[in-house]
Amino acid sequence: MDATPVELGLDTFGDISRGPDGSLQSDAQTIRNVVEQAVLADEVGLSFFGVGEHHRKDFAVTSPEIVLAAAAARTKNIHLGTAVTVLSSDDPVRVYERFATLDAVSNGRAEVILGRGSFIESFPLFGYDLNDYEQLFEEKLELFSLLLDEKPVTWSGRTRAGLRDADVYPKTENGLKAWVGVGGSPESVVRAARYGYGLVLAIIGGSSARFRPFAQLYRQSLQEFGEPAMPISVHSPGHVAETDQQAWDEAYEGVAELNTTIGRERGWPAYNRLRFQHDVGPEGAMYIGSPETVATKIATTVRTLGASRFQMKFASGSISHDRLMSSIELYGTRVLPLLREMLADSDSDAAAS
Repeated sequence: MDATPVELGLDTFGDISRGPDGSLQSDAQTIRNVVEQAVLADEVGLSFFGVGEHHRKDFAVTSPEIVLAAAAARTKNIHLGTAVTVLSSDDPVRVYERFATLDAVSNGRAEVILGRGSFIESFPLFGYDLNDYEQLFEEKLELFSLLLDEKPVTWSGRTRAGLRDADVYPKTENGLKAWVGVGGSPESVVRAARYGYGLVLAIIGGSSARFRPFAQLYRQSLQEFGEPAMPISVHSPGHVAETDQQAWDEAYEGVAELNTTIGRERGWPAYNRLRFQHDVGPEGAMYIGSPETVATKIATTVRTLGASRFQMKFASGSISHDRLMSSIELYGTRVLPLLREMLADSDSDAAAS
C-alpha cells in the first residue's frame, strides 16, 4: 500500500426495495431512491457511487447513465459510474458517447466499469448470440480502449461494423476513467492489463485472500505490457448497522431472497442461516456488521490485495430504503474514518519495524 488514502465507494443494482409497510415499491420509486442514496453518499464523504445495469424484474435500473446524470445534478464531489456496463451487448461508440456526456454534466466525475455482467438477459434482448460471448467482449473492449484516446479511430472486427478515421464526440476535458470488472478469470485479468484498464475484482464468494494471485497477476501483466501502474478496486456485498446482530437481522431476508431467486435459475441449494453466517464471517465475501466489524474486514481486504478502493454493494434484495440510507450514513461517517485509522496504524507499525 502507498500513502494515498484508500477510497470507499458504494455499488447498487437498483434492487427493488420495500416501503415502510413492507410492500415492494415500484421500479420508478426504486430509481428515485437510488438518486437519493447517491446524494447521501456524497454528503457523507464517500468517493464513488456505482449503478449496475440489468434487464430483469429483480432490478430497476436498465439505463444507469440516466440515473447517474440525475445524481450528478444533485452532488458535488462523488465520482459516478457503473457496476457494470455490459459492454458485450452494447455498442462501444454509444457507451463512450454517453459517458463522455455524463463526464461533462458531472464536471469530470464520470467513470465507466466495463464487464460482461452476471446475467445473460441482455444478449437475446438486444439480438446478440451467446455463442459469440467471448469474441463480443474481446472486440468491443479493444475498440473502447481506442476510443479513450479521443482521436480518430480505425478499427475492424467481426461483431460490429468497422471504423475508418472515425472521430467520436463529445470530447472530455481530462479523459475518461475506465475500469474492467472481473469475477476471477486469469484471462480477464490479463486482458484488463493488456488494454490498460483499472481492475475491479468482484468478490462475491469466499475470502479476499483467494484473489491475491489475481492482483499479483494484474500488476505483473501491466509491467509486461509496458503499461503504467493502475489501481485495483474490490466490489463485495455489505450492510452496516449499529451492531453485528442488527446488521445481520436487517440484511438476511433480502440476501436470502435474492440468492434463492438466482439459485432456482442456476441450480444452487436453498440459502439458509448457516450459509449466511459463513458469508459474513472472516472467510466470507459479505461485509455485514457494525462499523467496527465492517471496517476491520475491509482493512484486511485492502492490505491483502493492495487495493486503493473498496466498493460495497450496499443493496442485496428487497431491503427497505430507510435501512439502506442508514447503512450509507454509517459507512461514510463511521466506517470510513475507522478504516483510515486502522490503515494508518498498520503503515506506522510497518515503518517502525
